[in-house]
Amino acid sequence: MRGPANAEEAVATTPRRGSIRLGLLGCGTVGGGVLELCAANARWLEGRVGAPLEVRRVLVRDPRKERVAACDPRWITTRPEDVVDDPEIDVVVEVMGGEEAALELVERAIAAGKGVVTANKLLLAKHGPRLVDLAIARGTDLAFEGAVGGGIPIIRTLREAFASDWVERLAGIVNGTCNYVLGRMREGGLGLDEAVREAQAKGYAEADPSLDTGGHDAAHKLCVLAMLAFGARVPASALHVEGIEGIEERDHRYAERFGYVIKHLAIGRDFGDAIELRVHPTLIPKTSVLANVSGVLNAILLEGRALGPCMLYGRGAGDLPTAVSVVSDILDVGRSIVAGASGLLTRGIAMEPRPLKPQEDVETRFYLRLSAPERPGLMARIAGELGELGVSLEQMVQPERPAAPGDPVDIVVITHVAREGNVTAALERMRTEGLLAAPPRLYRIEVS
Repeated sequence: MRGPANAEEAVATTPRRGSIRLGLLGCGTVGGGVLELCAANARWLEGRVGAPLEVRRVLVRDPRKERVAACDPRWITTRPEDVVDDPEIDVVVEVMGGEEAALELVERAIAAGKGVVTANKLLLAKHGPRLVDLAIARGTDLAFEGAVGGGIPIIRTLREAFASDWVERLAGIVNGTCNYVLGRMREGGLGLDEAVREAQAKGYAEADPSLDTGGHDAAHKLCVLAMLAFGARVPASALHVEGIEGIEERDHRYAERFGYVIKHLAIGRDFGDAIELRVHPTLIPKTSVLANVSGVLNAILLEGRALGPCMLYGRGAGDLPTAVSVVSDILDVGRSIVAGASGLLTRGIAMEPRPLKPQEDVETRFYLRLSAPERPGLMARIAGELGELGVSLEQMVQPERPAAPGDPVDIVVITHVAREGNVTAALERMRTEGLLAAPPRLYRIEVS
């Protein structure tokens, strides 16, 4: 965490001011990492900003709790106003998490003309466009690199590197817990519950993992990405969201048979008149770069109209990876203040309400796992039901024999590109006609 030897030269050639004074809202895992980085790299960071970073206040709930060594006890306060209302604080760093309290404090900080750095994906997914509007109107900056992808510089890439291009498609593994669980199911032959318990034991999953395994964490991140990738004001509640709870070990075996790997993806596409935003388990070819992203790592694939494909890959969570992104934002906001150009970063974010393509109109390929009592002509009947609604089949197999004649068997179908509404209508017809012995499983196959 040391800077280069010539930090002194950088300081000498950059406009100077007294200091950039910071106030932190929260000092948990990420907040502690921010303080550690700021302390360890102080001279280098000063050279990058043109002024030293000075921590003034750190808001906590419990002042008796032990903090990282870089947290000076004199900074600790339990009074939010000591941070957001202090006229001497230039930048408020929100790393407390949650929604309502964080929203109130971030709004107060913006209204007071302070730069704000946040890593709060829930806050941004629900209130991001409004907070951006407030920051632009007030002429200050709202920076949020740490909200998506931990240490992966995806927000900066979209805001700056793609500023002259247009993102037509994105697909990302943005939840490390889901990625770890699916990997252990596939490689270790574990059931879902067993893989989740292992992730919890290793500290990769919360005591209540439903925010991750239910897909909601990834949906919040996709909402934030859509703000920059597609210039979209879309409420988080409008996204199509599925988790990984319904996946079984046999789905991994069947996917392997067809040359696929199951990943939990956040997917966005821009069709001009509408956009797709969906989060769900997805089969992707084993040869895909995303298929080889393992453990708790994240990866996001972008496709620009002019640039073509571009992928960012790295650690998507943890104290220091996320803290790296937060401190990078502090540097950007601090440089703007030193240069007398506050608000310049946020001013370039342009958004408008954009319609979402209805999920039934999504066109892709599908993996279907159907359970039906074995009988002569079963596969022909299934093919006929799908064909009547315009769903063309690429492959259909019965992977295993029934335990006894007439027992339910798995029928696995891989379709050609089809409209989702037609596929689900065919499955509903099979159900009402008594053809199926259990609810069907439908997973999408990502089409490049």
